[in-house]
Amino acid sequence: MMLRRAATKARRAKGLGNNASSSPLSSPLLSPLSPLSSLLTRRSPFHSSETEEEWDLPRNLRGDVFLHQRSRPRRNRKTGIMRAMVRENNISPANFVYPLFVHEKKIPEPIDSMPGCARHTIDSLLREVEEGLGLGVGHYVIFPKINDNVKDNLATACDDADGLVPECIRAIKSKFPEAYVWTDVALDPYSSQGHDGVVGDDATHGDDGRARILNDVTVQRLCAQALCHAEAGCDVVSPSDMMDGRVGAIREALDLHGHTDVSIVSYTAKYASGFYGPFRDALDSAPREIEGAKAKPPKDKKTYQMDPANAKEALREAFLDEQEGADMLMVKPGLPYLDIIQLLSQNIHIPLAAYQVSGEYAMLKAAAANGWIDEKTAVLETLTCFKRAGASCILTYYAKDAARWLKEA
Repeated sequence: MMLRRAATKARRAKGLGNNASSSPLSSPLLSPLSPLSSLLTRRSPFHSSETEEEWDLPRNLRGDVFLHQRSRPRRNRKTGIMRAMVRENNISPANFVYPLFVHEKKIPEPIDSMPGCARHTIDSLLREVEEGLGLGVGHYVIFPKINDNVKDNLATACDDADGLVPECIRAIKSKFPEAYVWTDVALDPYSSQGHDGVVGDDATHGDDGRARILNDVTVQRLCAQALCHAEAGCDVVSPSDMMDGRVGAIREALDLHGHTDVSIVSYTAKYASGFYGPFRDALDSAPREIEGAKAKPPKDKKTYQMDPANAKEALREAFLDEQEGADMLMVKPGLPYLDIIQLLSQNIHIPLAAYQVSGEYAMLKAAAANGWIDEKTAVLETLTCFKRAGASCILTYYAKDAARWLKEA
């Protein structure tokens, strides 16, 4: 600022004025005696004689201050109608997949860590689907809370044709055949140890002296589970287990049994994240130790879910899943991994889904409850971020609310 003032005074001493080098007066087309030159040298109405070092902007022919700025991006933002016309990404209820929790109890049960969400009965599940369809939400994914007395290491209840998930599928498709029903293909809701795969009985090659998750044995169980869901009438199976080779094996099993129209949405980049806590509360699916096990199970899911520090690994997973026959890929969590969504969207040839997970939902709910954010504005902004990053669809617990807000807008 001191140098600027000194330079200003030096120019004035030489008779050059405030903007000798950059002013339109320096143009040979403008004479100091022309009417236009008097407009351009007129002082700003904001000028004070006490601050003679203040810079003056040029004037247009109407006498208003103006900049020599031909490109003005704000012109495309000046009204709501204009902003809507040039908007690059739009979200609609058609982009949403609504995750719904179910249990075998007789009444719905609120989930404390996820305000507004509940473990549903069949009846309340059908009401949610009916309301969602009325708002334009056509896709629903079912997550079951399974009773402890049927859980075991092989997750034998996962392919029970009379189990909770097949019952939910049949109920929805019977009453609302137009609804698209997705199912989660993973063993953790049915596992006595809370893992997405079968736990081995020794610690050979295990992490930190603990038992391994048996990849190929798990894949066999996943194929049986996917077939069970397909036989019940689901439209989409979505393996979330992160076992190697499971997409190709499930595709082959479905095709061999005549389910070529059942889609596979693969959790291709599911990270070992700290944002899953409320979800695991809802399903009681966190890893745990059981008495009598020959080796302790892994204390977390880091031997199969991805390291949050890795991006290139997501590309490797995506290429494999696409080659194995996935119809769509998914990134989970969502907001902390927008870079991964964008990376995959630029390198794969099939649609991409993003999962706004339970921890993201809970944080938005908590901030809104405390008056720290406007919930509607923040949620719609967040969902738009997923679309902007490259996601075609979004799994969100806000599906119904967001659809309502969009219709109101």
